[in-house]
Amino acid sequence: MAQIMKIGIDAMGGDYAPKEIISGSLMALEEYDDIELTFFGDEVQIVSEINAHNLKSNNRIEIIHTDEVISNNDAPVAAIRNKKNSSLSRGLDYLKTNKIDVFVSAGNTGALMAGGLLKLGRIRGVDRPALVSTLPTVSGLVVLVDSGSNTDCRPINLLQFAVMGSVYAEDILNVRKPRIGLLNIGSEEEKGNELAKQTYGLLKEIPLNFIGNVEGRDVPYGKCDVLVCDGFVGNAVLKSMEGIASLIIDMLKEEMMKNYLTRVGALLLKDGLKNILKKMDYKEYGGAPLLGIDGVIIKAHGNSDARAFLNAIRQARTFVDHDVLNHIRNQVSGIGVN
Repeated sequence: MAQIMKIGIDAMGGDYAPKEIISGSLMALEEYDDIELTFFGDEVQIVSEINAHNLKSNNRIEIIHTDEVISNNDAPVAAIRNKKNSSLSRGLDYLKTNKIDVFVSAGNTGALMAGGLLKLGRIRGVDRPALVSTLPTVSGLVVLVDSGSNTDCRPINLLQFAVMGSVYAEDILNVRKPRIGLLNIGSEEEKGNELAKQTYGLLKEIPLNFIGNVEGRDVPYGKCDVLVCDGFVGNAVLKSMEGIASLIIDMLKEEMMKNYLTRVGALLLKDGLKNILKKMDYKEYGGAPLLGIDGVIIKAHGNSDARAFLNAIRQARTFVDHDVLNHIRNQVSGIGVN
């Protein structure tokens, strides 16, 4: 058997914690025999949820009791400093001391980022860590970086996002020489604000497969493999695409059930429609890694159900298994960004 991977779980983070978090985690435990789970949170609630499942064995489960929870309303830095016995904070402590290999949380994004910076620090050569998300396109997936952690950026930040995003796309999505695109309002080099113009100049000078500016309308058509932008714009793109996907899914379902003919048509197209709906469902894409933190942290969607959290754990397992953290360290160091 391969070496056991220890995965830390924030059992109390997320809109549907701990029920859905634990359910998804136990699904992962049954799927993979090379992982162990360490749950951080209220032991009584965790044990109750575990007992609700008919596990063959729970000898690969550890529970670390915590009596505090960081909510989405908490100020990130203050929460990390004041709620030291929270599930999120204790999980990061375990990650820092190598008691776990990766930490997965659906909790407060800001607190997760702040805790990662305060407890683990940045990778040498990375100015600001970035939140990464994957979005569906007609030809596969595109890596969006930054998708929400840095609302104000300098050109050097976007350059580093491009480097880290390129490594991620190559290691996780198996894309050889990922095409790097800079999100902009036009494809011409001189288009955009000052941040975009200066970033364009920097990206031209480094050994990445930079293809230039990419307009928002071209993103769903797979024009690039990595889309680079600041976190303010990136989060707006992410939330817009999630909203549009949900709208299309709802509209399709409504039209399919409109009358007898549409129901028959839907039945005939069932497999194809199912594939389209699955491709547009954010729950299929797991969590968003915090690239640039000197440790492996995966941020699951705040309203993750069991399936979404299972996919976040799958992503965490792949991230560690492919040694992405060390590859980013080496690439950032080798390319000379600082």
